[in-house]
Amino acid sequence: MPTIINNPPQNASDSGSSAGLIIGIILAAVLVFLFFAYGLPALRERNSGTNINVPDRIDVNVSKPSN
Repeated sequence: MPTIINNPPQNASDSGSSAGLIIGIILAAVLVFLFFAYGLPALRERNSGTNINVPDRIDVNVSKPSN
């Protein structure tokens, strides 16, 4: 009896190319850079608190207009 070996055809994406891996690494590096460049300063500024200036004296002299 003959032995039949069934080898499936190789897909184009299964050719051993690592282009998808390289693109993924570059994309991850860009996202990390953007987080450090824009995300962290925004978080620091948000947590710095609100600065409210209150004067020591308030002038409450009210003059009544003369009719």
